[in-house]
Amino acid sequence: MPSANDLPAWSEPFNPAVRDRLARLPALEMIDREWAWGGSTGAGVSVAIIDSGVEGDHPAVGGRLIESWLVELHGGEPEVISDTEVDLFGHGTACAGVIVGMAPEIDLVSIRVLGSNLKGKGAAFAAALGNAIRRPVQVANLSLSSRSETLLPVFHELADEAYFHRVVLVSAANNVSAASYPSLFSSVISVAAHPEPDPWRFYYNPEPAVEFGAWGVDVPVAWRDGGRSVATGNSFAAPHVTAIVALILSKHPGLTPFEVKAILAAVANNERRAL
Repeated sequence: MPSANDLPAWSEPFNPAVRDRLARLPALEMIDREWAWGGSTGAGVSVAIIDSGVEGDHPAVGGRLIESWLVELHGGEPEVISDTEVDLFGHGTACAGVIVGMAPEIDLVSIRVLGSNLKGKGAAFAAALGNAIRRPVQVANLSLSSRSETLLPVFHELADEAYFHRVVLVSAANNVSAASYPSLFSSVISVAAHPEPDPWRFYYNPEPAVEFGAWGVDVPVAWRDGGRSVATGNSFAAPHVTAIVALILSKHPGLTPFEVKAILAAVANNERRAL
């Protein structure tokens, strides 16, 4: 057998001492929800919410907001600055409330890129995502997307950067049948809505682009000014999956996005038939 010095580049991870770390993971058919996140509260996991802001004192947020940031554009150049714990629309607070309701001990980082009309610039979104990856957080909830073909390569690079830095991106699919990014990138956990009123019920789609479906129709959510609302959209399906990802990472720190996605597929609510 050749020595390590004789092996081609990139061969180091396949020596026994490194690859055997995978022994901590059971075979996929043996993974169940109890193993995946039983007893987990999300403690030790930070989740970025890139959105319209998060209302930090909202009861549904549970005091879990630890940082608030805002992306401003100056001459087209983005700058990430400190922000108040404000939500200009309610959308970000809705996502935060869903996540905290399922993973009550996570830490939230809000990065505001959407205004009071729930619109924003793709360049601000890209800057916010880059900031979250390098902060770093362990999970980013992206209940927004960009349809800019010009920014497609930028988001592709950011998705790759997140993947290799073990930051899991959970992205809502577009609410209309149109390409948007980064939800359609294969390294991202993309989510669309199903109508079944159960926050823990999610499905794996073996024929992506969109890979998972979670509750996103008539969802009771937190809203701005301490309020509540009922909302429908892929935006509100994604945070259900984000919360579950946070629970998994809290119980099993250090998993790669690939491993997390495989675990989600293994424990999804799809009907299993014997062969």
